[in-house]
Amino acid sequence: MNAPLWADLGPLLANRTYTDLTHAFHPGQPHFPAFPDEHREALFDMEKGDGFTAHKYSIVGQWGTHVDPPSHFIRGGRTLDQLPAEDMVLPLAVLDISSRVALDHDATPTLADVTAWESRHGIIPAGSFVALRTGWSNRWPDAQAMANRDSAGISHTPGWSREVLEFLVAERNVAAIGHEQTDTDPGQATSRQDFSLETYILASDKWQIELLANLDGLPENGAALVASWAKPLGGSGFPARVFAIH
Repeated sequence: MNAPLWADLGPLLANRTYTDLTHAFHPGQPHFPAFPDEHREALFDMEKGDGFTAHKYSIVGQWGTHVDPPSHFIRGGRTLDQLPAEDMVLPLAVLDISSRVALDHDATPTLADVTAWESRHGIIPAGSFVALRTGWSNRWPDAQAMANRDSAGISHTPGWSREVLEFLVAERNVAAIGHEQTDTDPGQATSRQDFSLETYILASDKWQIELLANLDGLPENGAALVASWAKPLGGSGFPARVFAIH
């Protein structure tokens, strides 16, 4: 008879480090400017004498640390309820460009960054989650610092690059990506309403997590990422709880 799963899994997880990669969401936090702010109402409140506390949350799906399924941008793309549970536990690769971002807020990753990563750790495994470490989450929850707009209103934030995303999709068949910024595309692109990189990754039937936190505490390779979210039928996005085991 096979041993119970926990007999194998429990010792493997013992004494590991768990890093929460999720911002706690709240009204007034940084968000996509076209979206309304969160509204939260206490329907029942023990502080006011009720027997229990229950809140009503009014938010858009893309709120705080959240998951974007393909249907967020792609008509007919997979919705949240169609993303399988087995895809919520993935090998994690962290692509670090934070030192470059510190000098250039518009920095994006290059193929040379990926080649250097693979020279240190081997080929990025198929089915991985690749997170872009930029250090940008240290600006949370300051909305102005996150947007980093100049006097002309142009946002200067890091983001992905087309060449790296195409490589990760076509050559490495990753399952998903994630980043610390509000958007997949760098700020200069989103300022002119260019979301072509987000369109590309979701059109490739991949999903992504935006507004990740605490990537600076992770190893570049060898960790596992766990991402979970609610299951609205036909859902196009929802706040996610994401953590790494390393």
